[in-house]
Amino acid sequence: MPPDLNAVRTYLLSLQDSICSALEQVDGTGRFHEDSWTRAEGGGGRSRVLTEGAVFEKAGVGFSHVSGATLPPSATATRPELAGKPFHALGVSLVIHPRNPYVPTSHMNVRFFCAGAGLDTWPLKLDTSGAAPAPVWWFGGGFDLTPYYGFEEDAVHWHRTARAATGAHYPRFKKWCDDYFYLKHRAEPRGIGGIFFDDFNAPGFAASFDLMRAVGDAFIPAYRPIVERRQGLVHGPRERDFQLYRRGRYVEFNLVWDRGTHFGLQSGGRTESILMSLPPLVAWRYDWKPEPGSPEAKLHDVFLQPRDWAGEQ
Repeated sequence: MPPDLNAVRTYLLSLQDSICSALEQVDGTGRFHEDSWTRAEGGGGRSRVLTEGAVFEKAGVGFSHVSGATLPPSATATRPELAGKPFHALGVSLVIHPRNPYVPTSHMNVRFFCAGAGLDTWPLKLDTSGAAPAPVWWFGGGFDLTPYYGFEEDAVHWHRTARAATGAHYPRFKKWCDDYFYLKHRAEPRGIGGIFFDDFNAPGFAASFDLMRAVGDAFIPAYRPIVERRQGLVHGPRERDFQLYRRGRYVEFNLVWDRGTHFGLQSGGRTESILMSLPPLVAWRYDWKPEPGSPEAKLHDVFLQPRDWAGEQ
């Protein structure tokens, strides 16, 4: 079955709608501002950002569908056979930065990539005669959680929802997530993980598309109960200062290591949309370490260590 980019695009647009609606319900007062944009090289998207809400200090949910005649270096470094090929890349990506330090930051992304002959037009005119090589395509995505103060109940719920969405793939996708969202220059994980996958096409288009949809549809059921449990917890300057400090790690990962950020910038994507994942406020402290045994130290000592959260009762 050839890839159906129209079906993927339709799903991703509806996913952005449903996630934004759910987040507005949770926040109560905040509303998303939409910014539609086009890209000279091909494609465009719609970026939606909620700022200064009652629950979410900043939430960005972006849809993009970009295309071009040649791929950027970040995409061809491991796939040199795709150099010089026209491509389409579609996805929904979000990052949520809550106000309350007891509510974790969260990230989700689902995406589809396709490169090959006939991909330099939209709508696509793929050659199905077999005269031209079949396009190369794959799905990717996942979601991960970055708490500032950990709660075992939340970690278990998060990972069990991820396991329910991905089934037998969960152990591999969990490890992939742990390995990917790791700050090598700090030698520490970004958060408590979740699931992550890329280059996924082995079962064929229909089954691969089903998996991507399962991941996208699972995000709100995974995140919303955690937000609703923690958004009313009392906090003060100490917790806020630690939240801003840990947000620095988030910025470092996104700018230094994240392949999606690199691809977007190198492919001439819209900078405002690519960097809307960054938090509105952040702080760095030189060589700061939490007091041993403190709630802040517990984040690193307990929650940032990879564990089989889904298997614990």
